[in-house]
Amino acid sequence: MKAFVVEKYGKDGLRAADVPEPTVGDGDVLVRVSATSINPLDKMVRNGEFKRLLKYKLPFALGHDVAGIVTQVGSAVRDLTVGDEVYARPRDLRIGGFAEFIAIDQDDVSPKPESLTFREAAAVPLVALAAWQILVDRAHVMPGQKVLIHAGAGGLGSTVIQLAKHLGATVATTTNSRTEKLVRSLGADIVVDYTKEDFSQVLSGYDLVLDSLGGANLEKSLTVLKPGGLAIGVAGPPDSGFARQLDAPSFMGVAMNALSRKVRKQAKALGVHYEFFFMQASGAQLRELGALYDHGQLRPVIDRTFPFDQTLEAMAYVEQGRTTAGKVVISMASDND
Repeated sequence: MKAFVVEKYGKDGLRAADVPEPTVGDGDVLVRVSATSINPLDKMVRNGEFKRLLKYKLPFALGHDVAGIVTQVGSAVRDLTVGDEVYARPRDLRIGGFAEFIAIDQDDVSPKPESLTFREAAAVPLVALAAWQILVDRAHVMPGQKVLIHAGAGGLGSTVIQLAKHLGATVATTTNSRTEKLVRSLGADIVVDYTKEDFSQVLSGYDLVLDSLGGANLEKSLTVLKPGGLAIGVAGPPDSGFARQLDAPSFMGVAMNALSRKVRKQAKALGVHYEFFFMQASGAQLRELGALYDHGQLRPVIDRTFPFDQTLEAMAYVEQGRTTAGKVVISMASDND
């Protein structure tokens, strides 16, 4: 089959290749990929940023989002059958959406929301799971709380805005004038144009900040939290919780804490908290999220769709910052929807 594989770590490490079709285990489903999408995590994995924690065997197919049709099921598969339309974020060490076929653990797979096309569904899994796990599992967002979401027009930000609003939060976000109308349509109550204003000078008393930028932006984010508030970073720095999540050796947890010592110290001085976030695969949560998409509470935001043979161009498009809003999708065929 055709796939785009990481042959070596680095910016030029991704290439097109002919590789064997995946082996299907007893608990796996084989999915013919109809569409996939690009996430910042694809670049990070390709560049080897997690190679000490996620020990992929080179070469491996890249791609963390999948929408497609089940073509084979393992002997122990319970609730999925050949012909089912599904979507998934395959678990770490078993990714491979940039390929014609992928074998996925049944626990990571969910029926595709009926209201979404394959292309739309491919834009959903990673960012929707991240939004759910941040807002529901980690922060326990309640009605009336105040949430600040940075980069609200991005793939993750646009999803978190919608889910936070669905949960009853008052939502603020940072973006620019080109996407202000979009983020307001998604549910943002307060929009700060980062090209004109410093969010830390106009916002205060927030229960939660989601930071996807890191560095100085993360440090300023701590100052808009109310006492006891929580800043969650998806761009780093990592902490020991990340090492535990990946079952890494204890010394890696010590190293992660060292990387985040500065920001955690700043947070403590302000009476707030900082945590790093790295999402996990979950077919069960995708089923819950699928219902929200089918009932109109959530909708995917897509910037552009590329054909499969232009996957490298799609990656470059994202890395060059040419995306205006939402996700970049890769479609296996022009007529698949």
